[in-house]
Amino acid sequence: MSPRNFFSRKIPGYIALILFATLLSGVLMFYSQATLTGSVNNAIGLFFTLITDSAGNPGFAVTVIILMSAPVILKMPKQHIIKIGIQFTLFLVLCMIAKTAIKHITEIPRPYTYQLQALGIVESPDIFYQMDESQQQTAIKEAGNRVSHWRTDHWKSETNYSFPSGHTIFAAACVTFWGGFFLRRRHYLPASGVITWGVGVGISRVWLGMHWPTDLMAALFCAAILYLCVPEWPVDDEKN
Repeated sequence: MSPRNFFSRKIPGYIALILFATLLSGVLMFYSQATLTGSVNNAIGLFFTLITDSAGNPGFAVTVIILMSAPVILKMPKQHIIKIGIQFTLFLVLCMIAKTAIKHITEIPRPYTYQLQALGIVESPDIFYQMDESQQQTAIKEAGNRVSHWRTDHWKSETNYSFPSGHTIFAAACVTFWGGFFLRRRHYLPASGVITWGVGVGISRVWLGMHWPTDLMAALFCAAILYLCVPEWPVDDEKN
């Protein structure tokens, strides 16, 4: 495949990612940081939990299965489905490796650690990350008197660093790959659905106190760069 054809096949994916970034940025202009203390309506807590879990472990597997069913539903040849699976898997692996490496390099504290400091539970976010696991769990449990369990349940399971957002980079990979897949075939409704879901994942991370807006946008940037590392193969059914 010539370089020109390679990049032309990437265009629908980048269109989907740009739409994702535009919508997410628009929401973040008005909702860049959540108030983490106080009670939470159970319906709202459940909503954001389900959305964030769809991009986390182990819920991401369900999301992957749903998305990978698209070429099956479209009755694409088995060989094409296998190629699509290889492309998507490679993309996800690259994104997860990049996310893990960058977190270890940047070591930016999560927003909720500043809330723990504000509540007088820890002296500083840096002190929180110097604690062992049991001490971290105790600190978060103590915050349960002022913070809803809908948030602290997630804090307990994610005590690593903030930048970039792993959930959002997964969502960005899905939006770029599958949004492009649907746009290339002019299936605009499922493309819109994937993009909307991606925005929901990003906002859920802010609502939970897990990430800063910069974490989300960095995740999108990483996905944009790594998408260029995904090989392309010609498929002859793209308007079906």
